[in-house]
Amino acid sequence: MWLKPEEVLLKNALKLWLMERSNDYFVLQRRRGYGEEGGGGLTGLLVGTLDSVLDSTAKVAPFRILHQTPDSQVYLSIACGANREEITKHWDWLEQNIMKTLSVFDSNEDITNFVQGKIRGLIAEEGKHSFAKEDDPEKFREALLKFEKSFGLPEQEKLVTYYSCSYWKGRVPCQGWLYLSTNFLSFYSFLLGSEIKLVISWDAISKLEKTSNVILTESIHVCSQGENHYFSMFLHINETYLLMEQLANYAIKRLFDKETFDNDPVLDDPLQITKRGLEYRAHSEQFNAFFRLPKEETLKEVHECFLWVPFGHFSTHGKMCISENYICFASQDCNLCSVIIPLREVLAVDKTDDSSKSVIISIKGKTAFRFNDVKDSEQVVAKLRLKCGAAATQCDVSTEVALSSDSTGLSGNVEEQSLTCPKESSKTVNTEALMTVFHPQNLENLDSKMLKEKMKEQSWNILFSECGRGVSMFRTKKTRDLVVRGIPETLRGELWMLFSGAVNDMATNPGYYAEVVEQSLGTCNLATEEIERDLRRSLPEHPAFQSDTGISALRRVLTAYAYRNPKIGYCQAMNILTSVLLLYAKEEEAFWLLVAVCERMLPDYFNRRIIGALVDQAVFEELIRDHLPQLTEHMTDMTFFSSVSLSWFLTLFISVLPIESAVNVVDCFFYDGIKAILQLGLAILDYNLEKLLTCKDDAEAVTALNRFFDNVINKDSPLPSSVQQGSNMIDEKSGHSRVDITDLIRESNEKYGSIRYEDIHSMRCRNRLYVIQTLEETTKQNVLRVVSQDVKMKPHELDELYVIFKKELFISCYWCSSCPGLKHHDPSLPYLEQYQIDCQQFRVLYHLLSPWAHSANRDSLALWTFRLLDENSDCLINFREFSSAIDIMYNGSFTEKLKLLFKLHIPPAYTEVMSKDSSKGDELSTEELLYFSQLHISKPANEKETESGKNSPEKGKGKIDIQAYLSQWQDEIFKKEENIKDLPRMNQSQFIQFSKTLYNLFHEDPEEESLYQAIAIVTNLLLRMEEVGRKLHSPTSSAKGFSGPSEGKTESHMGKDPSSPREEPQWSFAFEQILASLLNEPALVRFFEKPIDLKTKLENAKTSQLKSRTKI
Repeated sequence: MWLKPEEVLLKNALKLWLMERSNDYFVLQRRRGYGEEGGGGLTGLLVGTLDSVLDSTAKVAPFRILHQTPDSQVYLSIACGANREEITKHWDWLEQNIMKTLSVFDSNEDITNFVQGKIRGLIAEEGKHSFAKEDDPEKFREALLKFEKSFGLPEQEKLVTYYSCSYWKGRVPCQGWLYLSTNFLSFYSFLLGSEIKLVISWDAISKLEKTSNVILTESIHVCSQGENHYFSMFLHINETYLLMEQLANYAIKRLFDKETFDNDPVLDDPLQITKRGLEYRAHSEQFNAFFRLPKEETLKEVHECFLWVPFGHFSTHGKMCISENYICFASQDCNLCSVIIPLREVLAVDKTDDSSKSVIISIKGKTAFRFNDVKDSEQVVAKLRLKCGAAATQCDVSTEVALSSDSTGLSGNVEEQSLTCPKESSKTVNTEALMTVFHPQNLENLDSKMLKEKMKEQSWNILFSECGRGVSMFRTKKTRDLVVRGIPETLRGELWMLFSGAVNDMATNPGYYAEVVEQSLGTCNLATEEIERDLRRSLPEHPAFQSDTGISALRRVLTAYAYRNPKIGYCQAMNILTSVLLLYAKEEEAFWLLVAVCERMLPDYFNRRIIGALVDQAVFEELIRDHLPQLTEHMTDMTFFSSVSLSWFLTLFISVLPIESAVNVVDCFFYDGIKAILQLGLAILDYNLEKLLTCKDDAEAVTALNRFFDNVINKDSPLPSSVQQGSNMIDEKSGHSRVDITDLIRESNEKYGSIRYEDIHSMRCRNRLYVIQTLEETTKQNVLRVVSQDVKMKPHELDELYVIFKKELFISCYWCSSCPGLKHHDPSLPYLEQYQIDCQQFRVLYHLLSPWAHSANRDSLALWTFRLLDENSDCLINFREFSSAIDIMYNGSFTEKLKLLFKLHIPPAYTEVMSKDSSKGDELSTEELLYFSQLHISKPANEKETESGKNSPEKGKGKIDIQAYLSQWQDEIFKKEENIKDLPRMNQSQFIQFSKTLYNLFHEDPEEESLYQAIAIVTNLLLRMEEVGRKLHSPTSSAKGFSGPSEGKTESHMGKDPSSPREEPQWSFAFEQILASLLNEPALVRFFEKPIDLKTKLENAKTSQLKSRTKI
């Protein structure tokens, strides 16, 4: 590898390097200790250790080339090599291309300048095709070379970054280098002759966390397949940890969580991942989550500045963040002040002429924001003007929802929008919130609760007059305080839209909801069936959902969302949440609120495996351990909290709290996100701490919590008593004290408000690994439980085989942006069907595991075995099918092994295989293998339809045919043992191939000669028997006689061409004939019955699985 020329002092270097070649201008050196017997003694060991620890060119490669100028001790390093062949190639190139040219220069200085320029040109040329594009390309290229040399991973494996650190082996730290690549975490160390090499795939990691103890002040703990690894002494441990976290979560999403990954095209190609790209992505995600912006937004620029707060008459220091469509600001103390300015609202961007470097942004509604001390303010203004020009053009085309400081609020504007949309009709879509229809406020009869409600409204109006109203309002600590007290009924819909960011989605997609409603009308699938079933269960006690108005609106919103996002479709709990949204928001607003909740605020909550909810439950358990340790000590089994809190997270407490109290929780959720739910959960457990500590079992604890929820009230709720579900009328004799929801929320903020968004995000990432790996372990255990009934393998062998099977599927997906294996992975399928391999993956496993893999025609055997196992002809096989073949090869009886070989040489498994490249012998290319695996015996069309109906329980639009699954399951239960008499006969060409296969299997066996002799005897005997059989039977009586019950099948084989009866008939053999003949040869029986050590084979396969992929 060519290196950027750097000076080297040769006098000191001679202690570490040995000269191998030299001429007038160049020197080729070898690292001391490399390539010498015994490692070069003590000096070699010390040099090896130095190479491992020091960050220098010397650590990278054992060979290097220096450019020298006569009469100077200063040399320039220009190339290095991992082996002699590589460095010799560079040396020869220099001698052939550079040496002749150097003689024309007059001075040494000119020679050096020419060599430096030439080498830099070579590096630039190489860099066009290199993956190395980091901050310091030279060091990165050196690290890339050592990474490739140390671990021997395929060249497609992309190194993202590397760090110097210590790996703790027991209680001894080993200094070395940690390499983070797209699919692996790798560590290399060489200390005093002791080499440590560690390669862990990201998808195998179940725990990744920062820890500290007495010995390790701060370290990164990695748990993979039950083994713990600790890395410490990082220069930037937080940066390292965040990158590891991102890479691990990316791998988990890509390989295990297909639903999430398909929605995330940014990371679709593993080769495009870079350290800078990951950091950029992390900042964008944090930016979007904090300001509740659409997922498509990416953070472009961040500027430190001061924002003038007019109502407070002060400037607050913070960061101005600019994306494609938004300008956002957050003060250093996030609770102090934040602002979101959509570019669609901006009218002008100006800068002041004084030295204050101020940027003034004017928006609709006669409001302006002043940002002071903005670095490069002129450039910022120019860019924003350019962006606003583009935004203004978009605004002219689309209908705009204007939410400025003097607007009348969201409700009036949306009505205007709905009138301009030609497709939306008030007949089909409600333009009023259900609460205003079913519970209009009586302004003439103001009781104490209504007066309190009016006071709340007045407080918000005062806030609007100070901070502005609409999407660009100032959000301050006062805003949060008002939210905690409960949002007034009349403002709830508007502020939910504002705080959730749904207002931005609706503004940028005018008329979208009406279109989706129209398109989804009349659709019938599994989601719509489930929606219909749950419509009447959504707040059934509320008058709005006892009428067709509320039910129809709920149906339209849920069906429209299922149509918009078929990957989520409909999930239970969405109906409860949507019904509450419809009470306070108009129908279209409720739809966009549901979009915000499902796709941004509660990611992965409403998919088939509710992974997001499980992750947040794990985060909740972690917070319980931190904040309520006495409860953790009492409750030995933390799964209690998971089972009890699932409905809290999925329905935002709506399912457990009275509706009038639950809406206050929803207020806080839309303002603070999941943080509000976690805080409230902790406050509830803390409030009931004494009762929970006295509970003897889970049932008693659940009863105590349910009693508590029954006694939560909202004393200020203006809802009529007929609608309220709470126990305002609680019997005083019951002895249970009532708890006001406002007090409970305020207490949760006071006690647990210190929990930061960043900590929750980190805990979510950390626990996501654990949750998905736990689900995968459940899948594995279920698969093994089913398969173990059909095979003779020991449980630990079957476990190892499953790991290897799944690993092969993943390895083949590591470097492929569109892996077929991932396309077929669907967690909603039955356990056995979730992971399936194709023919190419099966061939790799066959080479690794089959005791017959030494055969010369092993590719053909792998192909025929795959075709035999692929009974439904979908070119994929699952673990049960795969393990059944391996089990016969290792644990089958003589008859079972022979039957397997026999079936491999008759249709449908057998097909004539001919490689296009004769020089490769029996080896097949990937294209040939896949082509032959897809060749299937043609069947009548009606039979194909019948089979496809049987084999595919998933029919129609997303509907699962349960009856088909039950039928398939019943067929498997009553599947009879295959009778050897039912096997078809083997014809002439198939028998010849069968004999060749046996000869190949016996090659290099200790009894090779006796086996060859035995097979010759058997073949000769069978041919003679067949010849006698033909003579005994006249052509007319061939239906009776020698071949017995299989004769009918023989006729079908032999009489394929009735038009040419005079041709010599093809001879064929039944399985019983071949079996009986082989049983007479003890050598053959011994060969097939000798025990084979499966355990050793599995261990070897695990260690060489990645290497075999590298070779391919």
